[in-house]
Amino acid sequence: MLKAYKYRLYPNNRQINMIERTFGCARKVWNLMLADKIAHYNETGKSLTVTPAKYKRMAEYAYLKEVDSLALANVQLDLQDAYKSFFNRIKNGKKAGFPKFKSKKTGRKSYSTNNQKGSVRIENSKIRLPKIGFVKLVYHRPIMENSKIKTVTVSKTPSGKYFVSVLTEYENQILKSIPKTFAGLDFAMHGLFVDSDGRSAGYPNFFRQNEKKLARLYRSFSKTDKNSHNHAKMRLKISRLHEKIANQRNDFLHKTAKNLADRFDCIAVEDISVKAMAKRKKKGSFSFGKSVSDNGWSKFVEMLRCKLAWQGKIFIKVDKWFPSSQLCHNCGFQTDITKDLSVRKWTCPKCGMAHDRDYNAAVNIREEGKRIALAKTQ
Repeated sequence: MLKAYKYRLYPNNRQINMIERTFGCARKVWNLMLADKIAHYNETGKSLTVTPAKYKRMAEYAYLKEVDSLALANVQLDLQDAYKSFFNRIKNGKKAGFPKFKSKKTGRKSYSTNNQKGSVRIENSKIRLPKIGFVKLVYHRPIMENSKIKTVTVSKTPSGKYFVSVLTEYENQILKSIPKTFAGLDFAMHGLFVDSDGRSAGYPNFFRQNEKKLARLYRSFSKTDKNSHNHAKMRLKISRLHEKIANQRNDFLHKTAKNLADRFDCIAVEDISVKAMAKRKKKGSFSFGKSVSDNGWSKFVEMLRCKLAWQGKIFIKVDKWFPSSQLCHNCGFQTDITKDLSVRKWTCPKCGMAHDRDYNAAVNIREEGKRIALAKTQ
């Protein structure tokens, strides 16, 4: 199995210089290869296979030889994957974005390299990186014993912090458990979700809490001169606040997902399109934009899936067309009044049971997930 660990790096000035140069060389090779592939296709109608070695031989790009060669080789693989993904999506009739050129000012700064015969290793709270040497890191989470480091990715946040993600491989036979405890989660605009026990996650809406402060910073930022020192200072302040919000959100989601994964053997969620819900709709229709984006439902679902898988437990995605909100969980009667999203409470006309919309949906999702899970284990 593969498992990744992320650590904060504290490089010295010499190491920072080398890391930044590697970022720049990786970006340059990507842009050069992409430009050549586009030009070759426009001339011949055929695809071009190109490697970083072509540019290293050129006198004007001699500086490419000074950085980690595997970092540039991984750029070639990333570009190949981007092309492959683009054409596969087009072939399947899906929307796809063509690979884009990378900018020095915008975009994520990162590069990946491979571990070859111990070229990457962690010793005494330091990690050895090719061409850079041992870099100090915060080793807050020990790597599992008998794990082998495969690749590392060095990255820099907009706020100026350096991180390293270490991808490891280890042998671990996860035993599948027979589910005994079940839970259903219904997505909730406020609070993230309501579970089948009637409890809300109580998500604090971190973005909403800082929205006024962000707006104030952006107003000040817009008044600064683009090439001034104050412009750079305000940009850094905004980046730090966005980073703080993201960290708060991730911490909450991780802890909530871990708590659920420890308590239940099988958890079912509804397969909803968060992206579609976040889009601005026509006048008279719903539009949840910021509220949907703030709570990070898609990220939470992926965290939950991984944490359950590591424990050999079951994660179920119930079909999005399953009428979880329309069914009475007591008698099974189906109504269409809940198609109106403003209806939060309703009474079943058949059995007379009063329902809270989200709790009722969560119970129905749990029962459907239980049915699917038990059918798989038989």
